[in-house]
Amino acid sequence: MTDKTLRPLWPMITNLMPRSSTIASSDEFFNESKALYASAHPNVVQIYYACEDADYIYLAMPYYRKGSVQALLTDHHMTVREIVTIGCQVLSGLHNIHSKRLIHFDVKPANVLLSDRGEALLADFGLAKQTNYSGTAGQDRHYGKMLPPEATRGDQFDSRFDIFQFGLTLYRMCNGNAAFYTQFAQYVSASNFDRSSFRYDVRNGKFPDRKAFAPHIPSKLRKIVRKCIETDPADRYQSAIDAANELATIDGATLDWRLAESPDKRMWTKNESGTNYEFTVSASGKSECYKTVVGGQRRRVKEGCRASISSREIEKFLGSY
Repeated sequence: MTDKTLRPLWPMITNLMPRSSTIASSDEFFNESKALYASAHPNVVQIYYACEDADYIYLAMPYYRKGSVQALLTDHHMTVREIVTIGCQVLSGLHNIHSKRLIHFDVKPANVLLSDRGEALLADFGLAKQTNYSGTAGQDRHYGKMLPPEATRGDQFDSRFDIFQFGLTLYRMCNGNAAFYTQFAQYVSASNFDRSSFRYDVRNGKFPDRKAFAPHIPSKLRKIVRKCIETDPADRYQSAIDAANELATIDGATLDWRLAESPDKRMWTKNESGTNYEFTVSASGKSECYKTVVGGQRRRVKEGCRASISSREIEKFLGSY
């Protein structure tokens, strides 16, 4: 490796993969890197260069200070507008790599980075594979929590593997990581993972819970998530573009509600055309709602103030204001 190999680019980060790792071969790695390098896309992390020496394979890419979607899910709940925007951007990146006959095989919140402008970029192609002429590729390494049902039955997959993992990523954006991890925790006892039960539930559509969504998530978005994570690949969206076109149609009053949770209450807030809304539901089921117009007094919203409010009524109210 010479100085001419490394072009001075900043900001930049270089990933090092030891040759003792499970990467199949340097030829395979470089072929995939070349394909990505030749197909630059606004929603795929750019590869500056790939090279090797006796001990390592090197991959250089931009450094993204905002981190990943994983960090967003850890810090707070996302609004529907954020979910739709980032979701469409991820699907655009997926469509690009699928058009280059690549399957990512590791779509998850931690592998969706955020540019300085907050745009989503698909990253980490360590598991990516080139498909054969039938459009499939083998893969025997999987991230357990994001396991598609077909991964429990075989070792050859097509791009709908990525659609499933995108759907799980979307599910986590809708509900937050805490809710997702709570569901996953049922398979872990005293540090022992019940692999059989987990795989059974994945195959039969019981993980994650298809009915469990935060109240501000609109029905159309729920349907999109469910279709992405259908257990039979034939029932999913057949391409990233199909999913993106459907996701882009979501609109309405629920777009900008942001949920904040504490042990004693849930609170949704949003600003709409200069009017701030604050809707709170206590652990006892009592709800209160107030709105404040810029420069005005805080006023009670009668429809959102109830001594006891049901889950369905919460959803209906959030979809109306």
